[in-house]
Amino acid sequence: MSEGPFRTVRNLGIVALVALLIALAPGGGTGLSVALWILTVAFFAAIAFLGYRLYREYRFTLDSLSTLERWVLYGSIGLAFVTFTASQRLLHTGLGVLVWIGLLGLASFGIFWVWRHSREYG
Repeated sequence: MSEGPFRTVRNLGIVALVALLIALAPGGGTGLSVALWILTVAFFAAIAFLGYRLYREYRFTLDSLSTLERWVLYGSIGLAFVTFTASQRLLHTGLGVLVWIGLLGLASFGIFWVWRHSREYG
């Protein structure tokens, strides 16, 4: 067995052991909720950092977009952000799930439209 797969299995085992300890500890449900909240905040912070880095890297490209393309791009990103923010409320009903999927689909299509439209010449 090579070092890579063994290391991955070992790391997954450590994560599973820590999760088991948190879940079985007294007050583990609260501890698990806090751990999940911290992971969620870290995930969204990583996404924000990635967005910042992409903005810095592609600033000239973003400035070269037309006004309509920029409005659609930033509106789509904002729509996706608001949709993720409202996920807890939307995902509790059947209709809410469809609205959630529809809004994310609309945001994705907006970003795709800007990408395709910005690559057309003429």
